[in-house]
Amino acid sequence: MSTTETPREVRAEAKYVRMSPRKARLVAEHIRGRSVPEARAVLAFTSREAAGVLQKVLQSAVSNAEANHGIAEDRLYVKATYVDGGPVMKRWRARARGRVARIRKRTCHITVTLVEAPLLETAATSEPAQAGATEESTPKRAPARKKTARASKKAASKRPAKKKGATA
Repeated sequence: MSTTETPREVRAEAKYVRMSPRKARLVAEHIRGRSVPEARAVLAFTSREAAGVLQKVLQSAVSNAEANHGIAEDRLYVKATYVDGGPVMKRWRARARGRVARIRKRTCHITVTLVEAPLLETAATSEPAQAGATEESTPKRAPARKKTARASKKAASKRPAKKKGATA
């Protein structure tokens, strides 16, 4: 039986957040798959209300990783972020002619999962092998042909064909 080390996962969850799940998902997509410092920078410059809530959940997950597993913040990346719908508060509002309009105040549950990045081999040994491989593996393309003045005049002089039987 082989022993494969699985990366440690850490997660944090914010429940019953008074925000539409659709709006929170727009921001959650921005940080998925990024490193924690990069995700923090993205959230700091995102001008949506959900960014503040996601920043708190991300901070909670990082604190869980440091306190419970001893993993440094720089070694973590965001494996998954997802936003699930929570309970919906239903209210009503009076409208014209005695009618009622329904108001739905939505809530959501935001979850952030962090994973420890695997240790990479020494960069000095792997760089020369990759540098030579990338130059050889990329196919060379022929440069695009320039249009001559004659070809551009020819294209400009073409008119749409006249229909049969149509008189001018």
